[in-house]
Amino acid sequence: MRPRFNHSADHVDVFSRREVPQVPDCGPSYDRRLTMAPRTNGGLSKSERHRRIVAALGAHATVRISSLAAEFGVSAETVRRDIDELTRRGLVARTYGGAAVTHVGVQPGVEDRDRIAVTERARIGAAAAALVSAGDVIMVDSGSTTSHFARALAARAPQVTVLTNSYTVATILSAVESVRVIMCPGDFYATERGVYGPETTAFLSRFHADLAFIGASALSVEGPSDVETRASWVKRTMVERAERTLLLIDSGKFGKHHLEVVCPLRSLSGIVTDQPPPGELGQAINRAKIQLIVAPTTLK
Repeated sequence: MRPRFNHSADHVDVFSRREVPQVPDCGPSYDRRLTMAPRTNGGLSKSERHRRIVAALGAHATVRISSLAAEFGVSAETVRRDIDELTRRGLVARTYGGAAVTHVGVQPGVEDRDRIAVTERARIGAAAAALVSAGDVIMVDSGSTTSHFARALAARAPQVTVLTNSYTVATILSAVESVRVIMCPGDFYATERGVYGPETTAFLSRFHADLAFIGASALSVEGPSDVETRASWVKRTMVERAERTLLLIDSGKFGKHHLEVVCPLRSLSGIVTDQPPPGELGQAINRAKIQLIVAPTTLK
């Protein structure tokens, strides 16, 4: 006898052929009491729904399918499919009736990260590119936000020298005649489209730079943190070899912690982001006298 599925339920026990009762949530969650005002801007695209789901998990440990469906003005089944896709891409963890944040030691590849907060990262990249002057020597690490920075810098086409461990950054900027690109050696990792390892950090240590532009998985009062140890070592070396270090990071990463702290907050010269950091993080940045640059809401 084939099990009967109740499509209105979030889960069915196919062995006992009975619906599994819903387990109450524990801990902080994104539920009906925490939802924002009802949607009034028409239907949301799938990419916008995905962005909002990831952003909601930046503020709450879990989100509920029912609350998200009401917020987005779509069916629960649509949100379920959204969460399933985000889970496959490693951006969220599927739970009964919703989704949760992923483990601090896990991060999706750069290709999947490129699809999240695209508008915000483009704004950050453009604002960061405006800080580069002709004649500068800059270091740029591998990441989704630094790729946006490279595109914005290519559009400005200043006469600069760029040292990078990112194949994406090198490819974008090598097409600009006025930009000299020096590519680091090392072990290539396809998921990050960059090179890492002792050869990479030793090579960077031979150079001096005016500016370093780095990204991170998260930012807290401790400083920027990252999932990848090999990436953290490259970032640290760039911080050490540059006169000034600019962290390029979107607001969805504020107040979070990932596996490894890259450097203390005070090691940063500036932070380029899309929104002012709130609360304790904003206060810590102010106390450390770190330049805070909030990208304009419209691209020039």
